[in-house]
Amino acid sequence: MEFNQYQNTAEMLKAIGHPVRLCIVIGLLKKESCHVSYLENCLKLPQSSVSTHLQKLRAAGIIVGKKKGLKVSYQLKDETIKNLVQNISLFIEPNATEDIFKRG
Repeated sequence: MEFNQYQNTAEMLKAIGHPVRLCIVIGLLKKESCHVSYLENCLKLPQSSVSTHLQKLRAAGIIVGKKKGLKVSYQLKDETIKNLVQNISLFIEPNATEDIFKRG
């Protein structure tokens, strides 16, 4: 593995390393996709904060947005990312994120 691959992985992990972004990616793993408004309700954060976190996850290549009409639906980028998030989620209490995403 070349050093660049380590750098790319470290950048992804850094992006996921924030508690809100970690919650978002684990929630997307469980729900598969959702809109910003759904995330706002679940996380109890303003739209601007949620959008900032989503932008950082997009920039790191972790999530993608698919436009549907006026709304954008977010999901994890690919199977490699899903596997990474699945492994990270094993360190978290199984119901913690699930309960947050059931609020919305």
